[in-house]
Amino acid sequence: MKNIIIFICLVIAISCTAQTKDTKVNGAKQEINQVLEQWHKAAADASYDTYFELMTEDAIFIGTDATENWDLISFKAFSKPYFDKGKAWSFSTLERNIFTQNTTNLAWFDELLDTQMGICRGSGVLEKTKEGWKVKHYVLSIAIPNENVKEITALKKTFDNDLIKKLRSKKN
Repeated sequence: MKNIIIFICLVIAISCTAQTKDTKVNGAKQEINQVLEQWHKAAADASYDTYFELMTEDAIFIGTDATENWDLISFKAFSKPYFDKGKAWSFSTLERNIFTQNTTNLAWFDELLDTQMGICRGSGVLEKTKEGWKVKHYVLSIAIPNENVKEITALKKTFDNDLIKKLRSKKN
């Protein structure tokens, strides 16, 4: 009888621990989702301060152009004229997947977005700071259907070849 009681207590303890972890993970995912929605809304509303306050000080933004790999200071400088015009860019979420672990203050995600460029894919990393979750690294890509890759590749061939030469010459 004593062994049965110990076993039941052990099962209850394990169950409670698993539920606590699930609740914590789901709570974090909801917070992250809200931060990303606020971040995209801030761009659509041209709220420069809000947008950049939702990024870490060492944030990186990688845009759709192969030359767009910005640290926060450079991205702010690039973005400021767009925000100053009253509307930076407008991305609305079509789908989002968020991944977290209990053992780290980092989370990662991917998302499909409805944008002025059509469907784009965003992916990135968020870091939990004293002020809450913030975007640490973001990559934006234009989603190209596989059946259109050949024509897109031909369209950007000259640009790509020139950039490849330039980047390879920097290595030497």
